[in-house]
Amino acid sequence: MSGSQTRQAWVPAQRPAPPQERSRPQHPQRHRRGPRRSAPALSRATGALRRAWPALAAYLVVRALGVAAVAYRAGDDGPGLGALLTSKYDTQYYVHIARFGYAAPMTDACGVQGELCKYAFFPLYPALIRGASAVLPLPVGVVAWGIAMLGALMAAWGVYAVTERVAGRRAGVIAAVLWGIAPHAMVESMAYTEPLFTALAAWSLFAALTHRWAVAGLLACLAGLTRPSGSAVVAAVVLAAAWTLLARSRSRTRPETTANRPRTGALLTAVVVAPIGWFAWFGWVGYRAGNWRGYFQVQEKWGSAFDGGDFTLHRIADVFLKLPVGLNAVVGTGTVLLSLVVFAICVQQRQPTVLLVYVGVLLLIAVGGAGYFHSKARFLLPAFPLLIPAAKALAATRSSTMYTLLGAATLVSSGYGVHLMLVWPHSP
Repeated sequence: MSGSQTRQAWVPAQRPAPPQERSRPQHPQRHRRGPRRSAPALSRATGALRRAWPALAAYLVVRALGVAAVAYRAGDDGPGLGALLTSKYDTQYYVHIARFGYAAPMTDACGVQGELCKYAFFPLYPALIRGASAVLPLPVGVVAWGIAMLGALMAAWGVYAVTERVAGRRAGVIAAVLWGIAPHAMVESMAYTEPLFTALAAWSLFAALTHRWAVAGLLACLAGLTRPSGSAVVAAVVLAAAWTLLARSRSRTRPETTANRPRTGALLTAVVVAPIGWFAWFGWVGYRAGNWRGYFQVQEKWGSAFDGGDFTLHRIADVFLKLPVGLNAVVGTGTVLLSLVVFAICVQQRQPTVLLVYVGVLLLIAVGGAGYFHSKARFLLPAFPLLIPAAKALAATRSSTMYTLLGAATLVSSGYGVHLMLVWPHSP
């Protein structure tokens, strides 16, 4: 329907009401406002879930296959599946923080990094674990895993929602599956922060795409309390909201655009609220360390720093020039290089700017950071907009071709998940 047709269609609604309607008392209408407002919101949420359920079901299937592959081999010579998912690697730090706080010493785990070692881990996830553990009669590790699984499901829904808006429903379902079989997708089934962070990031970006700026700012603030890479969500939302404010000020002389403008208050809320979480945590760690660079000092003791990509470049060169080469190094190199190529494709396909800024900052953090080369693919797991070009391409193929390719990729992903959990001796 064209703009002129829309205005004509709304003309009758602007006519004055008949005298008998104008004289009616307004009190009964005030009592009915609550249900009238809540019913459409509930209806929209139900409709969104109906559209998304194929993506969620497909995501659960591929993740169940990945976990089943690990369960088949786990427990023979090492920890069982439950221990792998709820108490290994970074999970032990989040659980310890949830139980005892940041200041309590953690013996045999933080000897090298110093007394502030746990401040490298952002506070939202352990706070959720602590709160849920207070009301649920379950072990803390199980609670941590349950929160991560809920986050993974919400993340898959968010990946679908963003991709559906950009590339259509079929591509949205495929993108959710692709996120569930990404190289380090096994982390999505562990008590790690990547599922929770991706959920917050995806829905914050979706809120920005749909011009719900206050929601976008709040979710970006929470993402900034979840991982250091929350800065990518903050940058995307703040820049998008600020640009919209600038464009709004330039279009004030155009009366035809006034009705569709986002509210200034919501845009300003996004700009102000989005950075609060990220900067608050950096400020608090700096206060505890007695130095504004406190967080960076903590990360340096963990072996992480920003060198502009020199470390990453040398490790990638080693994969091609030195032997022996481990499988994880090959996968990490392939993920980094492919991500850079696909990002260029996303730019060429003119993805929404808010998505490009988000992915660009994530790539800058992952590629420019020194240390933990074996985890580069995990650091890029939240960069789900990189999956949109492949999802669009698969959506355009025959169903038989699509199922064959996704089925083969699921098998490879499950096999690599077994390698990460049972062969690789470090954190995935």
